[in-house]
Amino acid sequence: MSRPELIKDVVNSIAEYVPGKSIEEIAKKYGIDPIDIIKLGSNENVLGPSQKAVEALISYASKVNIYPSADASELVEALSVYTGLPVENICASGPGMDGLLDNLMRVLIEPGDEVVIPTPTFSYYEIAARANGATAIHVAPGEGLKFDITAIKEAITERTKVVFLCSPNNPTGLLTSEDDVRSLLESTNGLVFVDEAYVEFSDKSLSKLVLEYDNLVIGRTFSKAFGLAGLRIGYGLMPEWLKVQYMKIATPFNVSLPAVMAGVAALSDSEYLEKSISMTVEGRKFLTENIPFKVYDSQANFILVDVSPLVAKDVSESLMKKGIIVRDCRSFRNAGESLIRVTVGTREQNEKVVSAFEEAKAVSN
Repeated sequence: MSRPELIKDVVNSIAEYVPGKSIEEIAKKYGIDPIDIIKLGSNENVLGPSQKAVEALISYASKVNIYPSADASELVEALSVYTGLPVENICASGPGMDGLLDNLMRVLIEPGDEVVIPTPTFSYYEIAARANGATAIHVAPGEGLKFDITAIKEAITERTKVVFLCSPNNPTGLLTSEDDVRSLLESTNGLVFVDEAYVEFSDKSLSKLVLEYDNLVIGRTFSKAFGLAGLRIGYGLMPEWLKVQYMKIATPFNVSLPAVMAGVAALSDSEYLEKSISMTVEGRKFLTENIPFKVYDSQANFILVDVSPLVAKDVSESLMKKGIIVRDCRSFRNAGESLIRVTVGTREQNEKVVSAFEEAKAVSN
């Protein structure tokens, strides 16, 4: 027996998060052997994890009867070395960056507050904010799906508590310039949250601005460049004053001991990270130059393809019938009907992707 009257009204109005398709789902739907399926719809690292991280997981698996440090101090100290920021400006989080978002919304949001979300972008910003009582103000993209900074600033009011930016943005892969971020920081009394989940694959990080502005938070993850999506490790770079308040409401022991130590090991494996980035940059260039549709200038570990005049539903389905899982972007607000996101894979996988897009275009002619 259900008890819907116990659920907050706002929860009933929140749309569910739409994840990428799983290998099991596509195998069952199209009768394909799972071993023959290429999963390029969720921006995971096709290299797998660092071997050093795997060894750390194994080493600490027998110690999970012991709580980890309450603030994941070992990981925070390693992140301080990696980012060049003091430990006073770093918070580790689980599960992933989503946990960081949830905690920040608990710290900041009260009913009646507003958050500004330029689109198309990651949908969980809206979910986390609205679940805590905020009203989401969406801003349509400008030319070429770039964030319209002027329109974002016009959407800011005295009730704006947070402005969300994803840079490189998901699903476009586009960067927001430092000048534009500075302009936003100086245009609001609220917080600016910059999601840098894909920063290792890009030409620019904004981390240094955390020490310059007292209303900037940068969210990051181990799920992409470090290949640890299944461990759900994230972290935030934030002003010292905010970390003090954040730690008051953060779930105790929110990053598991094996995850903490795997994260420390991953940060020490520079050879793996360099290989991960190199493979992605080379593969991104190959896909951009060879897919026979418009491809956006991505700075992430994926590319965005505009298959117009075809529609994303049909083209993505044609790829998945071939065992290639991609992301139909129709679930992203203001993304339209013709956009498909494709994770950069190995050279062999990328060649199969190009062939599949070529075939889809040939069939339509």
